[in-house]
Amino acid sequence: MQQVDFSSGSIRRSILAVAAPMMVAQILNLLYNIVDRIYIGKIPGEGTIALAGLGLCFPIITLVTAFANLFGVGGAPLCSIARGRGDRAGAERIMSNAWFMLLLTGVVLTAVGIAFHKPLLYLFGASDATYPYAAAYLVVYLTGTVCVMTSLGLNPYINCQGFARMGMLTVLVGAVANIVLDPIFIFALGMGVTGAAVATVLSQLLSALWVLRFLTGPKAELRLHFRGFRPDFACIRRIAALGTSSFVMSFTDSLVQVACNSTLRAFGGDIYISVMTVINSVRQIAQTPVMAISDGASPAISFNYGARAYGRVRAAIRFMTQLGFGYTLLIWGLISAFPAAFIMIFNHDPTLVATAVPALHIYFFGFAMMAFQFSGQCVFKSLNKAGLAIFFSLLRKAFIVVPLTLLLPHLGGLGVYGVFLAEPISNCIGGLACYITMQLTVMRELKRVSSGRE
Repeated sequence: MQQVDFSSGSIRRSILAVAAPMMVAQILNLLYNIVDRIYIGKIPGEGTIALAGLGLCFPIITLVTAFANLFGVGGAPLCSIARGRGDRAGAERIMSNAWFMLLLTGVVLTAVGIAFHKPLLYLFGASDATYPYAAAYLVVYLTGTVCVMTSLGLNPYINCQGFARMGMLTVLVGAVANIVLDPIFIFALGMGVTGAAVATVLSQLLSALWVLRFLTGPKAELRLHFRGFRPDFACIRRIAALGTSSFVMSFTDSLVQVACNSTLRAFGGDIYISVMTVINSVRQIAQTPVMAISDGASPAISFNYGARAYGRVRAAIRFMTQLGFGYTLLIWGLISAFPAAFIMIFNHDPTLVATAVPALHIYFFGFAMMAFQFSGQCVFKSLNKAGLAIFFSLLRKAFIVVPLTLLLPHLGGLGVYGVFLAEPISNCIGGLACYITMQLTVMRELKRVSSGRE
């Protein structure tokens, strides 16, 4: 399995060598839930209402992702920095403590989620019509939380070692299984929404086993060790401190979804929850490549920062930003030109398509600004600047999107369109604020220390 060397050669090629398979892996990872939505949206006679039920599960599913990111994305840059310094034992200690916390939080989330799923779903905007679909999916999905935490949380530790293709294969195993199993359980066995959840859980189990097999095997540079393991709470605090920004980003995504679903149900009814489910799915597809670009740059930035190769760090940041902006500009143009095509990936109901097209135009306006948010956040996380990463995570979602989602529908007769307008406003304000701050702090400091070393 080929390992990428971050210390020499073209920094652009190093980033692309990691970003390309990571993009494939993240697109495949999306398929776990995206394929569910595609099949569920096409269930005869109930696809639209079933989509609304599935959309109500998103905040809880996103919360599981938030905890996986807390210890996965949080520890991986620390691993890369330790590798850059030649501290292999320290890097392995970080990875082992991260997995311990992934298992512990996975068990807790499973128990709490199943016990309180009904009041949570109604709090998040469920109606008597949508609750049965939401509950049927969520309860089964939560039984596989430990598998989700293991596969999603440990995969960054494969990528940070330079084994991006293996990280891609980790996701490929589960995604292919989900594509095959979904129609079997949903349609052939007649299990509907429950069948989609069963297929997802089995697929995540396969991914988790694949991750563990690699990280405990001879091909990994850094390995998980079980003998004599004791939790290192100082190490766990460091992981959590850096991972808090990624946790906050996912947690605030969950908070935004709750605010959107509740407000949309009050102003437009269940049909608009179905619309938001589709739009969120399109957004996840659209932003995956730019996320892969920043995630691909992260280990290169962290490694070279640990190795004090500051010129390479600056070059990586510039390349990541340019590539991300070019992509988001292109995808914004495609979505604006062909909105119905993107919507009909998930549902062909004429009423839903007609309702979703104007909402999609509003929601994606200024989408290119997202590139600056991802770029700034990536740099802050990669260089262990947890305070700035956390602040800008909170700024865009908690301090801008959520208040605007609750306020705008009451202004100027905007109604449901006020909910969709909150996103582009936050992209422009939050994205530019994050990127400008990164330029004024990190890039200036890197230029200064780089000049001092020359």
